[in-house]
Amino acid sequence: MTGVNGTTRTPRPEEFSDYVSERGPALLRMARSLTNSHADAEDLLQAALVKTFLSWGRIANPRARDGYVRRAMVNTQISEWRRKRLDVYPTDEIPEQRLDDPTWRSDLADVVGRAIERLPARQRATVVLRYYEDLTEAQIAERMGVTIGTVKSTLSRAVEKLRGDADLVIERTTS
Repeated sequence: MTGVNGTTRTPRPEEFSDYVSERGPALLRMARSLTNSHADAEDLLQAALVKTFLSWGRIANPRARDGYVRRAMVNTQISEWRRKRLDVYPTDEIPEQRLDDPTWRSDLADVVGRAIERLPARQRATVVLRYYEDLTEAQIAERMGVTIGTVKSTLSRAVEKLRGDADLVIERTTS
């Protein structure tokens, strides 16, 4: 094969394998910065390494190898972005969030958490023990040193306050 400066160079697979072993982690970090996930980064790096291997005999300068792989990754990722490009249209209306949307779930969890924090201490503790720690009313009564009837009435009042919480009322009507 002819190198960059016109010299003929025979590619050695073990040389390529050594290069990948040595530089792989750094190149994977570069790929990760171009993608949204570790799996996509691995795929991107693999595609770039295939392109690099096919041209390995033409890369005469060992210091140019990283640059070659990086350029192959960038070009491959740009092609992927173009292939997957979505048409985005501006709108005056914000689309409704779907129940399977992870941002909706985290927003709701945040609103519920703030509403629970506004409860009086005993109600807050009872709600957390019942619905987050999944303790029975008897276990809560034992832990808090009160009767089961007190736990039931405390939970009832807490749930009623949560139902009337302005932030949660808005959340229920918008979803």
